[in-house]
Amino acid sequence: QDVLDMEEKSQPWRPPWYERHVQPCLAELLGTALFIFISCLAVVEDSGGTGRLQPALAHGLALGVIVAVLGGI
Repeated sequence: QDVLDMEEKSQPWRPPWYERHVQPCLAELLGTALFIFISCLAVVEDSGGTGRLQPALAHGLALGVIVAVLGGI
């Protein structure tokens, strides 16, 4: 009876290799690329009078959007 019970027990579910390794790497790459792109645009398109406010807001908003979009991965 005990042998049959051990054979019927299955291994705990593990996500496929793609979800464990590739998907987080792609999310990191996409998030970093978007963050750097938005940051560079904020610095290049500085309109003079804003000083440090425009790049700071762009960094904060870009980070918030990236976390909201890619946070579930």
